[in-house]
Amino acid sequence: QVQLVESGGGLVQAGGSLRVSCAASGSIFSFNRMGWYRQAPGKQRELVAAITRAGTTSYADSVKGRFTISRDNVRNTVSLQMNSLKPEDTAVYYCNAGQLEGVIYYDYWGQGTQVTVSS
Repeated sequence: QVQLVESGGGLVQAGGSLRVSCAASGSIFSFNRMGWYRQAPGKQRELVAAITRAGTTSYADSVKGRFTISRDNVRNTVSLQMNSLKPEDTAVYYCNAGQLEGVIYYDYWGQGTQVTVSS
């Protein structure tokens, strides 16, 4: 059973920085893609950033140039460095891992970590 555990959320003022991390229970090499999603109150969950097994990254337009996703293959963690935070970045941030086994794609989720940006 895959487990993803997020850490590092909190409260920060606008313009500040936070780093959230996701620790996987096994090797992250087994995942085709890992990413960070967020969900603000009353809004749908949206993809913030993703990184493939090959290291290719992608970002939502709203965070490009401010957020950086990275992976540590030794510690089996994926992190999201968030700079120049804005109040609209306030949300619960979820770690996601995707694994293709044959023709079935499995999605795994962490429990989420709250990020609050005050104005």
